[in-house]
Amino acid sequence: MKLITGLHHVTAITGNAQENIDFYTGVLGLRLVKKTVNFDYSDVYHFYFGDEYGTPGTIMTTFPYGKDLINGRHGKGMLNTTAFSVSLDALDYWMNRLEQFNIPFKQPQQRLSDEVFIYLEDFDGLGLELVFNDKDERKGYYNGYIPEEYAIKGIHHVEIWQDDYERTAALLTTQMDHKVISESPDRLRLGTENMPGKYVDLLSAPNALKGLAGRGTVHHVAFATPDAESQLEMVKRLNAYGLEHIEVKDRKYFTSVYFKEPGGVLFEIATSGPGFDVDEEAAFLGENLMLPLQFEKRRERLNEVLPNIKYPTEKFR
Repeated sequence: MKLITGLHHVTAITGNAQENIDFYTGVLGLRLVKKTVNFDYSDVYHFYFGDEYGTPGTIMTTFPYGKDLINGRHGKGMLNTTAFSVSLDALDYWMNRLEQFNIPFKQPQQRLSDEVFIYLEDFDGLGLELVFNDKDERKGYYNGYIPEEYAIKGIHHVEIWQDDYERTAALLTTQMDHKVISESPDRLRLGTENMPGKYVDLLSAPNALKGLAGRGTVHHVAFATPDAESQLEMVKRLNAYGLEHIEVKDRKYFTSVYFKEPGGVLFEIATSGPGFDVDEEAAFLGENLMLPLQFEKRRERLNEVLPNIKYPTEKFR
């Protein structure tokens, strides 16, 4: 049995909370599946965006620290691009939609034989791509105005820049159930399967500046493991490989183990369950502020310090 089944989620450091909601639910049409707080710093929201149920591999999460947070810098030693998967015939729709809302993007480019992509950034400068392909069988979230056939299906891949990526590739292929999917002079695509939502692209970028954490950068990438038992087996592998990690953390919707891969990017191993409907009904995900038990006594205080947000974002219809 594979202990790692693919990507689980990507978590980013962002700025204004309302702009965050506007971009990911309004522009991109993802569903806000959970509105909670950063379990390690509860005065800040933790938003989870994804498909209808927040299925692993569809989830983008953000910590919106506010616009005053210093900007980060894309560079080596960081995950610089999170790519979302859409249908191959959705290209014109998304170019028109981004233009409609004045979101700058680079013109379409071809990557590999069956993949067209456009690069864009969210309101904080976080690197994103839309990858147009015909391999993704996942069903996108229908938000009532983006046609279902053009909806984002989930994460396609993540892109990590390294001085040299051999040590990261070795970790992924020998301990984390990845295999080589494709290779070009400066890009190595690994995956647990040859399917969107399963890929990690490693780029050799020795001439790039070192990346700096801050607003508009990725905090960590999480990989999915089926359950607590497989997570503990992964911990045993990390121990045998000599990688330091923290103890298992209860994140309510999954449990997590964090460690830094040899190139410096923070990795997380997250269980696929119990899922986002553990504390609110599936039909109402994301509508209320949900807190873990240890923060319930602070609810009144948190309602005072957390910014008010409006959702859904009707102006992006």
